[in-house]
Amino acid sequence: MMCMQHVPTIAIVGRPNVGKSAIFNRMAGRRIAIVHDEPGVTRDRLSAPCKITDRACKIMDTGGIGARLSDGFAEQVEAEADIAIKTADLILFVLDCRDHLTPIDQSIADHLRKSDIPVILLLNKADHEKQDLNLGEFAGLGFDDHIFLSAAHGRGFSELASRLDGFLKQKGAPLKEELEEEPENGEETALPIKVAVVGRPNAGKSSLVNTILRDRRTIVSNVAGTTRDAIDIPYLHDSQPYVLIDTAGMRPRSRRDTSVEVFSAMRSEKAIRRADICLLVIDIAAGITQQDRRIAGIIAEEGKPCIIIVNKFDLFHPNASRKDRMAEVEEQVRRELFFISYAPFIATSAKKAEGVEIIFKVITRIRRESHNLPTTGQLNRLIQLAQQMNPPGAASGSARRLKIYYATTAVDPKYNTIPVPRYVLFVNDKSLLTDSYSQYLRNKIREAYPAPGIPVSFIPTKVAALIAIGPGVIWEMVIRSVNSVMLSQ
Repeated sequence: MMCMQHVPTIAIVGRPNVGKSAIFNRMAGRRIAIVHDEPGVTRDRLSAPCKITDRACKIMDTGGIGARLSDGFAEQVEAEADIAIKTADLILFVLDCRDHLTPIDQSIADHLRKSDIPVILLLNKADHEKQDLNLGEFAGLGFDDHIFLSAAHGRGFSELASRLDGFLKQKGAPLKEELEEEPENGEETALPIKVAVVGRPNAGKSSLVNTILRDRRTIVSNVAGTTRDAIDIPYLHDSQPYVLIDTAGMRPRSRRDTSVEVFSAMRSEKAIRRADICLLVIDIAAGITQQDRRIAGIIAEEGKPCIIIVNKFDLFHPNASRKDRMAEVEEQVRRELFFISYAPFIATSAKKAEGVEIIFKVITRIRRESHNLPTTGQLNRLIQLAQQMNPPGAASGSARRLKIYYATTAVDPKYNTIPVPRYVLFVNDKSLLTDSYSQYLRNKIREAYPAPGIPVSFIPTKVAALIAIGPGVIWEMVIRSVNSVMLSQ
């Protein structure tokens, strides 16, 4: 099969603030890495498919080599970049063509010459042709291949794409359309499940990801806010592909000291929106905080499947029995995070690799149970019975009561891997559906059709009373309403 061909890796390296992340974003076709004037913003290895070439390859952004950062991450950043260099098929060595060569540039060049990996010099920030004459001292680095470009304006990227395609052809990289061909013998390719690992700073998100991968893939530190970008990491577990999204710790808005932290938080919230399921990591040794509740609220608002990862469980009342500790944790979780009561929790210690193996078993169970939805007939009988047992109360200051004429299930097509149902309720007045009655209906649906980890949400739609209307007309109206609801999301 074509999809089994080797896909080369291209690493982007250089000292801090020469424009590596801006180049990476251009080549990836979207803003993945945070671009900022502050040196050392990128800390972890970021990877993505290259969009500017005709042939398939993976590009890898790295932290600035040789950084002398005040936050103490310089050594780890350099180690991560060194790993990228060792695993790459081609190096794009980025320099700022407006600056003179620095000792760090010279040191990186010496290191690359020893690696026997092909290198292309990218002389960035060449915003106009006059700057192309500034080859001068850069030629003395010992690399013949160079390209002047401007990540800010897109200049030089056509030449870069052509040069890369030539290299990729020599390496035997497949054309992208070959990778996109249908699998042979009628085989179906499993869609990857996107798993967002979210939580407040220093809850253990990166440690959890590294433990899952059994590799030091992301930088781990006791310093809160170590991870800056949302990092997509492919992972295969029991033949099922996943994409683990390690995110930046989300501080309260009032405590975001820099614009980088603001961007990081935005990336984390975006990661929640594009994920199929969220792992909410909580440092239980420190207790459940207001920020934990806020992040859980974002997950609930987005209607995302969720698992609560109660991390650092080994530090939670270590002298008590496990049974008593679990009972206390459950009481805390259900009390403090009652609005995501649908989410199961797993007690883990990422540092000691305890409980981590259960996570994917629970994800598999959630995915299986997500398909156990009531039919339209079952849903309407359940709703009718619930109304008979507990009729809706009258609206405040009015004798009007909620009437639910009909209900159906809509599944947003964007939820490919883990279906999330939205129950469309055709009612006399949307404002009469109170939060308390919605919760009552949710509980009744969960009693009959338990689906752990899957939220239950309603979309009330106002219609005229369905009196003397034939079933065909009702169904036509339902189809139109559901389609309009899905288009509006």
